[in-house]
Amino acid sequence: MFLAIDIGNTSIKFGVFEGDRLVSKFAIPTKREYDAAALGEIVNGRLVERFTDSLISSVVPEVDAALAEFVSNAFGIEARFVRTSDDFGLTFKFPVDETGADRLINSSAAAEKYGVPCVVVAFGTATTIDVVDRNREYRGGLIAPGPATTAKAVQIAASKLPEVEIVEPPNLIGTTTVTAIQSGIFYSQIGLIDAAIPHIKAEIGDDAKVIATGGFARLIAERSKSIDVIDEELTLDGLRMLHKKERVPPARSEA
Repeated sequence: MFLAIDIGNTSIKFGVFEGDRLVSKFAIPTKREYDAAALGEIVNGRLVERFTDSLISSVVPEVDAALAEFVSNAFGIEARFVRTSDDFGLTFKFPVDETGADRLINSSAAAEKYGVPCVVVAFGTATTIDVVDRNREYRGGLIAPGPATTAKAVQIAASKLPEVEIVEPPNLIGTTTVTAIQSGIFYSQIGLIDAAIPHIKAEIGDDAKVIATGGFARLIAERSKSIDVIDEELTLDGLRMLHKKERVPPARSEA
């Protein structure tokens, strides 16, 4: 059994794979003050399998040591973290040292599952758009505030405005402060995607497949004109694929 872990800014997602099949998954809130004991208490009873390997993607380095200790203590295996130097099956013409591991994993997984060229739109704490051209070159992307981040920013910046639940508003034109904010957040995300994707396709090809993932993917993507596929498990599946690639020995050349 293989354990994939995706440490994001909002949640930590756990995925259990048997071969290529995702057999179970769950998520817990991300808290930077976690230690191994606290993680053990929260996860207790939810991971009962015997794991042979684990691979972790993290964009929250403050949690890494606690998570690694938890995996080692609970399962007796090394917790390996994805590095930007790993083989993602993509080429790069610029340094990607500061690129989030999740963005590289998503791009790699999308290229493998859906072909190239492709575009990955991830709706999370940030809304990210990542681009892979038909030569499997990772071209970079865009980063914007995600729906919940936008809602929090509005609440903090404007003392009379409340923080709202992220849902599709009943109407485009809000009749209350809450529905007006919800509409602004919801349609600004759709507008970002539907404005950016045509320009991206003009650069890499109109046949580019556009894949949506992340916690708000289904909510937002179903109203976008630009999304072709919703794949909510893209990052976990990408971790499995990267791990599988590492375990396959290189082909021997004929003498």
